Amino acid sequence: MSMLLSCQSLSKTFGSRPLFSDVSMGVAQGERVGMIGPNGSGKSTLLKLLAGLESADTGGLTQRRDLHVGYVPQADTFPEGATVSSVVTAAVLPSCHDEHEAEVRASVVLSRVGFTRFDQPAVELSGGWRKRLSIAREMARGPDLLFLDEPTNHLDLEGILWLEGLLRDAPFAVICVTHDRYFLEATATRVLELSSAYPQGTFTVEGRYSEFLRRRGEFLEAQAREEQALAGKVRQDLLWLGRGAQARRTKAKGRIEDAGERMAELKDLRQRNAPNKAAGIDFTSTGRQTRNLLVAKGIAKSLGDKPLFSGLDLTLSPGSCVGLLGPNGSGKTTLIRVLTGELEPDAGSIKRADGLRVVTFTQHREALDPRMSLREALCPISDRLFYRGGEMHINTWANRFLFTTEQLSVSVGDLSGGEQARILIAQLMLQPADLLILDEPTNDLDIPSLEILEESLSDFPGAILLVTHDRFMLDRLSTQVLYLDGRGGTAEYPNYSQWESTRARREAETQKAETARATPTVTAESAASPAKSKRLSYNEQREWGKIEAQIMAAEEEVKRLEVKMNDPAVLGDRKKLEESCRVLDVAHAKVKQLYDRWAELEAKQK
Repeated sequence: MSMLLSCQSLSKTFGSRPLFSDVSMGVAQGERVGMIGPNGSGKSTLLKLLAGLESADTGGLTQRRDLHVGYVPQADTFPEGATVSSVVTAAVLPSCHDEHEAEVRASVVLSRVGFTRFDQPAVELSGGWRKRLSIAREMARGPDLLFLDEPTNHLDLEGILWLEGLLRDAPFAVICVTHDRYFLEATATRVLELSSAYPQGTFTVEGRYSEFLRRRGEFLEAQAREEQALAGKVRQDLLWLGRGAQARRTKAKGRIEDAGERMAELKDLRQRNAPNKAAGIDFTSTGRQTRNLLVAKGIAKSLGDKPLFSGLDLTLSPGSCVGLLGPNGSGKTTLIRVLTGELEPDAGSIKRADGLRVVTFTQHREALDPRMSLREALCPISDRLFYRGGEMHINTWANRFLFTTEQLSVSVGDLSGGEQARILIAQLMLQPADLLILDEPTNDLDIPSLEILEESLSDFPGAILLVTHDRFMLDRLSTQVLYLDGRGGTAEYPNYSQWESTRARREAETQKAETARATPTVTAESAASPAKSKRLSYNEQREWGKIEAQIMAAEEEVKRLEVKMNDPAVLGDRKKLEESCRVLDVAHAKVKQLYDRWAELEAKQK
């Protein structure tokens, strides 16, 4: 595989804080690199450096001469008044002969990513479809290398599964920053971690995420053993140095220098081997012993003429964790609002335990005032707060969530998404709860923090209602999965794996049914019955006997031409693309002509 891009000894500092230093890496044609690392390690910044959007403080970047790159940021932005079609058309217009050609290319790509309404205003799209549009915009440019920064954050599970399939079959290479462990396992051909725990600032492993975990564990164990061995040598050096100047004559200067180098190396090893800190998440329960905290029977809710759910029964009891699944817009947030009493159901009843304490984690950062300082967000009244019956200073509380004392005066709006998520969790922990409602709590959290969050939730004695696209967390914590299909229907599953297998089976059945509907069938009776064929001439009867095979062959030709037109070599060549579009139009016209003729001959027999 040829190398597309490589960097050597990149370093970057943000303010007075070094993000990373001496980072070297590369990506080859066809690779799918999953980039992970602790919050604040500089993953997004490194991605921008590699994409050529920012400059490094030191180091160099080398790329193939004709390399085309695409970049999809975390935040999806589009021009005011733009439609789905105009966003992608504008992206490819500079490389097209005219606007018609750009519109054709845009339509092909939009169809591939699942859009059916090309004239829909971009402002009306949900978060998941905005992400799809951002990806479509970059795909239409025909990249050799696509950079993705947390692409799964706003996608529902169906969207994530779609993206997994897209990347596995993509003709371009990918570098993707993500904390979604199932997504990494399904898509990455190589995993790279950016962290100060490694000598060169990175650790990379060829293969799936599970292979990365195994190899990383072996490396860190070996590094810990190296620290122990070096510590023994340094102790001997210190004893020797402590004997005084008489024992250390000129010929021993080399040993003194070696001892100094070993001490410096040991200090570096200890810093690298220090455990990666993760937020100290520990939720507070009220200790309620009530058997059922909330019981909903036959509840229903619609928005306008659209039914979201109906006839829904749900029981939340201590120790239960209900995972709530469904496509964007299926009514998950509305159901939460109905269960908490913020909205009344259209039908059915909800019984809540007396004095039920419900604490909600929202995915919307709007709950935080960006002008507020971190100090005010963590402890708005004074420098001390009460947690689990004890008093704690603001500095200690901030450190628990990986914030330094110097950061307390920083505005919330200047913090990263992961840091803002940790503020919301800190606020949540101060409130005793019987029922935790967590709406996408995993967004922007790094993998160590996700693992701590999972441990804390598994130990929480109350009930949990969990909305998340993190399939690893769903699989581990859920005692029940409730699925809203977006059309008013609901279904219950014992776990996420059962839902996934059911979804895959139904998708296969749907594709099979669609294929059957698209293929015209001619029964033996209709083909051979004299009563039905007597109105056809001899030549028409011969035509009737061959037309089904002709239609199937014509449809196969259309599929072949569509695959050919999506070839990057064709998309990047205006003349080839024009010719491919012309040939494909002819093939579509032939299919239509055959179907029209088939209908005409069938009508003659009736």
